[in-house]
Amino acid sequence: MNTMSEDNEDFLDEELLDSNSIDNIDIDEENKGLYEHLNIIVDPKQEPLRIDKFLLIHRQNSSRNKISQTCRAGNVIVNGAPVKQNYRVKPGDQISVLLTRPPRENVIVPQDIPVNIVYEDDDLVVIDKEPGMVVHPGHGNWDGTLVNALAYHFEKNGEKSDLDRVGLVHRIDKDTSGLLVVAKNEYALSFLAKQFFNRTTKRLYWAFVWGNPQEDEGTIRGHIGRHPKNRMQMSVYEDGSQGKHAVTHYKVLERFKYMTWVECKLETGRTHQIRAHFKHIGHTLFNDERYEGHTPLRGVNLPKYRQFIKNVFEILPRHALHAHTLGFIHPTTKKELYFESPMPKDMADAVKKWRNYLEN
Repeated sequence: MNTMSEDNEDFLDEELLDSNSIDNIDIDEENKGLYEHLNIIVDPKQEPLRIDKFLLIHRQNSSRNKISQTCRAGNVIVNGAPVKQNYRVKPGDQISVLLTRPPRENVIVPQDIPVNIVYEDDDLVVIDKEPGMVVHPGHGNWDGTLVNALAYHFEKNGEKSDLDRVGLVHRIDKDTSGLLVVAKNEYALSFLAKQFFNRTTKRLYWAFVWGNPQEDEGTIRGHIGRHPKNRMQMSVYEDGSQGKHAVTHYKVLERFKYMTWVECKLETGRTHQIRAHFKHIGHTLFNDERYEGHTPLRGVNLPKYRQFIKNVFEILPRHALHAHTLGFIHPTTKKELYFESPMPKDMADAVKKWRNYLEN
């Protein structure tokens, strides 16, 4: 199953992608031992599209820069001949991608893992992901993922979905809960990917953040790029000197004095956008260990309060982020589908505990 990359700045949805998913591809032009990593016969319904953009959808864990390197090395082959990155893909084209390292075998193993499917048809499946589940195999998580679960689900139902050619339109972090859509054929993948690129999907996120934002509604602006020292974090560069343009709109839903429940709408989709933006304005996500939100950042410095926070952390042992809504146009019927995911139990239990704490 292939995914959209987190590194491209022009043609993908990358919000909430885990930074561990970055794929390091080295193109060694002098190495004559090339291995085929991708072989696609383009769908008859495919509209003309630059091959670098096409491969961003169909090449697992890659970026436009890496695809450009592969094209320059002559390792993207269409109908038997190498092509440049501006080649426009046509229906029926046979595309091969060759790299110097052998592909990892048996990555996607069907596994009987419970998964909450809220909608499914011949074109797509919508999942309400539990926190703690990795979405796609890779980097130390080669099994036990959502993709492994879907492989089993398709096999059990006798479906012939080719997991090497279709897949995730977007991803969310391991510890983020909520809705995501998976395409079951190439046409659906391309159709859905275009909506994510054009920001015509309807997506809202719920987050708990430390502190008490002054305004009931607000907008956070600032380029997001890799942290200069901590490669596991993203940083905000307000002056635009680094990173990619990013805008997050938020609305306060409920205040708990030392923690606030906010609803977020993304104008852009950058890696860890919500997490990085709220840390930047001093309201790190509650219990977000990667961004130093796993210690009491607000409140009184009393043993009783600190014990209360410890108890809430035990109830909610992850960063408090949930993909609450998902709406898009169906690739075949052209009708809008809209889904809402209720607050997961760990976040709901945390809310109850906060309310009780403030009342007493």
